Amino acid sequence: MKTIALFNNKGGVGKTTLVYHLSHMFSRIGYPTIAVDLDPQANLTSAFLDEDQLENLWDNDRDTILSCVEPILQGTGDIQHPSTIEIANRLWLLAGDLGLSRFEDKLSESWTKGFSSDPAALRTTSSFYRIIQQAAEDTGAVLSLLDVGPNLGAINRAALLSADYLLVPLAADLFSLQGLKNLGPTIRNWKELWGRTRDLASDGISFPLPQGEVQPTGYIVLQHAVRLDRPVKAYRRWLERIPAVYQESVLGRALSMRVFLSDEDPNCLATLRNYRSLMPMAQDARKPMFDLRPADGAIGSHAQLVQTCHMEFQSLANRIAEKCQLPKAA
Repeated sequence: MKTIALFNNKGGVGKTTLVYHLSHMFSRIGYPTIAVDLDPQANLTSAFLDEDQLENLWDNDRDTILSCVEPILQGTGDIQHPSTIEIANRLWLLAGDLGLSRFEDKLSESWTKGFSSDPAALRTTSSFYRIIQQAAEDTGAVLSLLDVGPNLGAINRAALLSADYLLVPLAADLFSLQGLKNLGPTIRNWKELWGRTRDLASDGISFPLPQGEVQPTGYIVLQHAVRLDRPVKAYRRWLERIPAVYQESVLGRALSMRVFLSDEDPNCLATLRNYRSLMPMAQDARKPMFDLRPADGAIGSHAQLVQTCHMEFQSLANRIAEKCQLPKAA
């Protein structure tokens, strides 16, 4: 099973929307998928479930990522076995909870204690990893997609150390570029510190620890304005700067290496258009944009855009699968 985290510490770039749509698409092209909501805002969960389902889920305090870590949070035991919610054929949700923010301090405290191989601290730091692995065993999923919040806090550190690959959704603007500059050095520092911790603890720990070797796999530019299928001038300025910043900050490579334009950059997995009114239409219909039908209001030019959306997301999912060497289900 492969785990892919989608993360940028600049918020508002469309990350959750991307996770939602890719989860649906991966499941349809042959990759049983778990969508994992590790963002305390729980926006991914609210995208999949309606208000009645959310109320039932959160009122009963069960079947969420928070209920899985509650024994650790309360100091009464280890992780609770996860319960996933079946969304569609070959697609499951590991639901989020706004209360997950309470786990931040526990994870932060455990990070430093883990340097001395404290078993309880290592159980805490590895909790997300072990929950995701158990969920995959239960469902037969070959892929998990992690949605995380836009910050460099302890929850996201534990989430990213649980992942095999990192995809960076971003907008073509100054703020996303600054986010990339923060992201790369921070993740390399986390990986280095976790590698030392893991090596020291490997002989005396009876539970699995994540490798913590998350690999940057590329970036996806979202929500750019399009005129005649070309980014408008204001966006082109930032698109042209992304490849160099990604290469230097995220990959840690010197700029003496060849720097591509964004539309030639092998690290750019896609530049997705702004789907305009399809998004509110999809939210009302509670389905992905590429599933909209005339009964949902997708007629005329909207119907054509739905087809384009399906084609672009399918192409993106296939490209990610190839880069991450995802195994299809038998």
